[in-house]
Amino acid sequence: MNVTELIQDMASRPVAAAEQLPRLSAAQLNAHPGNHPNSIAWLLWHSGREVDVQLSHLSGRPELWADFRESFGLGEVGDTLGYGHDEDEAGEVVVEDQELLTDYLRATLEALSGYAAGLRAKELSEVIDHSWEPAVTRGVRLVSIIDDAAQHVGQAAYAAGILTR
Repeated sequence: MNVTELIQDMASRPVAAAEQLPRLSAAQLNAHPGNHPNSIAWLLWHSGREVDVQLSHLSGRPELWADFRESFGLGEVGDTLGYGHDEDEAGEVVVEDQELLTDYLRATLEALSGYAAGLRAKELSEVIDHSWEPAVTRGVRLVSIIDDAAQHVGQAAYAAGILTR
């Protein structure tokens, strides 16, 4: 297995986990277990958005969000990433279609896999962000993007388990 295949395998994991979530009602998707501001819908939406936005920055390609924006119907809050959302902003992310959330996540991570497939080792090692210590390479950013999605899908799975117990 080479590094590209490893990244592609990693990128498939959050989608596989999202597909294993129990079928949730609109009320369950948008519930706030423990009064946490981030619902399951928010967690899945944010997973797709953070992949989409960061991949767009890395690749120079347009976000896939343009193809999904109308279906989500979230208005301006949907155009954000979710980082730094206060309780009210997080509460505006109401999505009743679990399949739509999974489809968006799948599309963004498939785009990431396709992007990674075209990278050479030299490009993966290229420093793209000097504001961190150590500086962040393209490969490290890809791992970080996937890790963030995996963690949020894991949180969604935990919350879904609470709600369907």
